[in-house]
Amino acid sequence: MLLEQVQQGSFSQALLLWRCAIPAIVLPAGRKWQATEPLQQWLAQVGWGILHRRSGGAPVPQSPGMLNIAHMYTLTAAQPYSVKGAYLHLCDSLLDFFTGLDICAEVHATPGAYCDGDYNLNINGQKIVGTAQRVLTAPGGRRIVLAHACLLIDDVLEDIIPPVNACNAFNDVPERVSVAAHTCLAHHLSTPLTTDDLFTRLIHAFSRHTVFS
Repeated sequence: MLLEQVQQGSFSQALLLWRCAIPAIVLPAGRKWQATEPLQQWLAQVGWGILHRRSGGAPVPQSPGMLNIAHMYTLTAAQPYSVKGAYLHLCDSLLDFFTGLDICAEVHATPGAYCDGDYNLNINGQKIVGTAQRVLTAPGGRRIVLAHACLLIDDVLEDIIPPVNACNAFNDVPERVSVAAHTCLAHHLSTPLTTDDLFTRLIHAFSRHTVFS
């Protein structure tokens, strides 16, 4: 596992890019969000599964039309860490990626978006990237930062929002998310990127924002 190799010191950092094969809702930890039988049945009818994560927050969709970006890196005991600093480092790399496409993105919360947070990336006020992070300990006082982003690539907005709202409804949570609060990369490109071009641009963007200087 790549994260274990970073923890063991085989790599000082790594970038993992991946898409899921089957759509699923990822439920956060805690009693608030339960995978009830009615919810499972509803999701199964539309071809969605349920996954669970250890962190908190709100339900998030995973779809083949979304790209997961996981940046793992090591901080020594002498290097400072802050939640805000790690988020801004992640966002700076992603902003660089969008700039390379002549797209102006901004970092802020997005009312009406799923799993809303202060470090969403937005285009014209619509969420295109959600972010999260975890910090793990490693021998020698090192810390491993796992910074994660989920980029909406393809036009799947009409498909990914109803399952999120179903999670809210079946768990008696009154809030609903809005399709209009989101956008995807396909809406802002005249020509779609090939997978090779997309990955190359992301790798270059993250390479230019080192955490080791």
